[in-house]
This record gives sequence, structure tokens and C-alpha cells, in this order.
Amino acid sequence: MNKNVHTVHNKNGWQNKFENTSKAINTYATKQDAQNAGRLIAKQNNSEHIIHGLNGRIQSKNTYGKDPYPPRG
Repeated sequence: MNKNVHTVHNKNGWQNKFENTSKAINTYATKQDAQNAGRLIAKQNNSEHIIHGLNGRIQSKNTYGKDPYPPRG
């Protein structure tokens, strides 16, 4: 599948969504719960987990599976 998972906040709480979709996979009251669920989904799909802050900006990214741009050295 290789769809990236985004953990984002909106009026309903913290949600995980696949990239380029508007429908939430799941919704949680806390960011930590959403991050944990998003991490599991990304690991299952060998994809990237992108975590956003309250302002919508990306705070961190984690790649699970084959990284197309691994660091050298």
C-alpha cells in the first residue's frame, strides 16, 4: 500500500489520515494515543508517519520499511 500516515489535529480531536485523503482512519482525544496508532499503521504499511502540531506544521517524520533516502555513513 505504501501510503503515508499523517497525525493531525482538528475540531474532532487528533486523527490519523492517509496522505491525500480527507477521511480519518481513527480519532483520539490525545496526541499521544493518535501517534501510537499512526505508528502502528505506518509500520504495517511500510510507510512514513508524519506528525503535525496544533498549528498544522510538520513536527517530525518517521519512516518504517524501506527508506528511499537513507542517510550516508
